[in-house]
Amino acid sequence: MKKVILMVFLFLGGFQLAQSQIQGGIKGGINYNSDSFSDVKDDVFNGAKSKTGFHAGAWLRIKLPATGLYIRPELVYTQLSNEVQYKPTTTVTTYDIQKIDIPVLLGLNFLKVGHVFAGPSFQYILDSDFDIEDLKQVDSDGFSVGLQLGAGIELGKLGLDVRWERALSDTEAEFVDSNVGNVNFDTRVNQIIIGLSYRF
Repeated sequence: MKKVILMVFLFLGGFQLAQSQIQGGIKGGINYNSDSFSDVKDDVFNGAKSKTGFHAGAWLRIKLPATGLYIRPELVYTQLSNEVQYKPTTTVTTYDIQKIDIPVLLGLNFLKVGHVFAGPSFQYILDSDFDIEDLKQVDSDGFSVGLQLGAGIELGKLGLDVRWERALSDTEAEFVDSNVGNVNFDTRVNQIIIGLSYRF
């Protein structure tokens, strides 16, 4: 009987520990198509609407015991605007990309409210919308991998973080223009991402 009671207490204790080590919530924010923070500052003041977007999704945080580290997988829907100029003409077209992003981040907590993180981000393009009348066809390889680096703070259940995402693999799209012919360009863009999160 004592062994049964001991087993029950061990099970309940393990369950409570697992619950305390896994947290989750929702998130949303803005994405900005840029290679550097200085470019963001300059372009925002110039009103570069064609390079902005948004994201929304959910996240989990799995704390690794006795290390201060955590793993944070996310599932995020992103819509991002971009511009492409194709040669030999000077035509510039603006298009929107709708995609699913799945970052898998390794993070470290510090000073109780701060954290830094890094990890791969897997992308799959759902759809693209090209604003150009003579666009005939779009063919794209929708899967690619990027790297996210960032830092943030968490006050109670609210969190704020800033990330830089760098492309690690190319995702090329091809469209057929009646005047130019086949044109290829990379649909994976470098981004500055600002996100607000809520923990349940």
